[in-house]
Amino acid sequence: MEQQLACPLCHGTEFERQQSRQDSRWGFTSHKMTLMICLTCRYVLHFSEGRSVFDFD
Repeated sequence: MEQQLACPLCHGTEFERQQSRQDSRWGFTSHKMTLMICLTCRYVLHFSEGRSVFDFD
């Protein structure tokens, strides 16, 4: 059975997907994330894609 992503605030099920990157506090690693933005209330859900010490861009 396939589950559908739902916003924890408004229970909306339609999202905009964006890619993001955030550097660690000291800049040694970079965290890749997928952002799912609720189209109803604009709440942002963050999903980690992992991190790497070789991501400098």
